[in-house]
Amino acid sequence: MKKTYNIAIDGPAGAGKSTIARRAAKELGFVYVDTGAMYRAMALYFLRKGSDLKDEKAVGDACGEISVDIRYENGEQQVLLNGENVTGLIRTEEVGNAASAISAYPAVRAALLELQRTLAKNSNVIMDGRDIGTLVLPDADCKIYLTASTRVRAVRRYKELEEKGTVCSLEEIEREIIERDNRDMNRKIAPLVQAKDAYYLDSSSLTIDQVVEKIKALAFEKGLEE
Repeated sequence: MKKTYNIAIDGPAGAGKSTIARRAAKELGFVYVDTGAMYRAMALYFLRKGSDLKDEKAVGDACGEISVDIRYENGEQQVLLNGENVTGLIRTEEVGNAASAISAYPAVRAALLELQRTLAKNSNVIMDGRDIGTLVLPDADCKIYLTASTRVRAVRRYKELEEKGTVCSLEEIEREIIERDNRDMNRKIAPLVQAKDAYYLDSSSLTIDQVVEKIKALAFEKGLEE
């Protein structure tokens, strides 16, 4: 049985991981697994429930009430929370910040780890997140640490929100990104770090197409057969 090929992309919030990984997966014919969306789905559950996100025990105890599943329709990832398609509900700043908070809890991470690894075992995948190359898929064939300056990431997010008609502040967005980086990089459980064997890729001055082509080239250099 031919071994699957796995590409792990880690990096801070707003680095473009999801956009880049989704595009690269489509061009390579891989399955794209957005682990951040899975954490966001769990965060949405806790926000709806009105849970105290600082109460680790309560959050951990409630993990058994949550089922997160990934399905694909017309090649697009759909995220299901207890059977409900929440794909269009999990991209708000509130949900993103809540996901960052609960992702530090071992019980939350354990609840999703098995699903993530099973997906990688059964299919050629590109998986992005905060600890894919270091913890989830430590044996991934190709690892990339994708980042950009906080200002560039804030501008990107600002433009996304502006296009949706959302009134926002660039300075406030950058402040939140810096705070989120600090949380992600300094949490006790699976902090955001560059895997020792990961390629450092700064996308600050690169287009989406340029980053995608770089990732594809790295994958072929790491043994992916054309």
